[in-house]
Amino acid sequence: MPALVTPLRDDETLNISVLRQLIDGLLAQGADGFYIGGATGEGIALSREVRECLTEEAIGHVRGRKPCIVHIASTDFREAVELAKHAERAGAAAISAIPPLFYHYDEDDVYCYYRQLAAAVYIPVMIYYNPAAGVIMNASFAARMFEVDNITAIKWTSSDYAGIMRLKDLTHGEMNIMNGPDDMLFMGLNAGADGGIGTTYNMMLPKIRRIYDNFMAGNREAALQAQTEVIRVIEAFQRYECIPGIKGILECQGYEVGNAAFPMKRYSGEEKKAMFEELVLAGLD
Repeated sequence: MPALVTPLRDDETLNISVLRQLIDGLLAQGADGFYIGGATGEGIALSREVRECLTEEAIGHVRGRKPCIVHIASTDFREAVELAKHAERAGAAAISAIPPLFYHYDEDDVYCYYRQLAAAVYIPVMIYYNPAAGVIMNASFAARMFEVDNITAIKWTSSDYAGIMRLKDLTHGEMNIMNGPDDMLFMGLNAGADGGIGTTYNMMLPKIRRIYDNFMAGNREAALQAQTEVIRVIEAFQRYECIPGIKGILECQGYEVGNAAFPMKRYSGEEKKAMFEELVLAGLD
């Protein structure tokens, strides 16, 4: 599932026509669904109006062909609840949220946060675990949250693959775990992840699909080779800022997704072209 990029105009309103074009392109390449308004989608950097428009337009254009998971976290918890309810009304298959930001929260605080989000909707809730967000989760804590009725899944953006194995064990294989790090999808699947959600899926989904499809077919050697090819591209890509970079590559691929939200870096047209050429040399199709 691509962590969908949010196409923006210069005034940071949603570019709906490009959003539809991008969704169509990714569906044609085999996307199994979309993660909307997450870190890649710049959700917490955008206004509530843009986030709600993104949710409505993306889900409306997908038209039930694939599931859409909507990230709803906000620095204002009441706004997060309203975004969750809006996503449910719009037809989201599930909502997702990073933990509360910036201030220190202990496990009981984070548990209550997710329990209250889950209580606001009837659809499933996916925890978004990324250590960069400031909260470290272990398998036993994630399993505790799985006991809440509609908390059913976690996006595990961590290289702790023993944690994935332990979480699967603690939840008797029932919790849906989506691998986060794009350069480690093969490792995540080996550890028991059910699939992946990622940023670079926007620009090289066919390569990502080869990892997943070959792994699921039992062809581990081909899956490993595809992962190796993905790592080569990501290694080149890591020289650049992630969100501005992925938007620059998509522009070179024909999607006018615009710049990242202010104050993120803005690459010039020449810089985008040079970046794209470097990634092509690294193996980007």
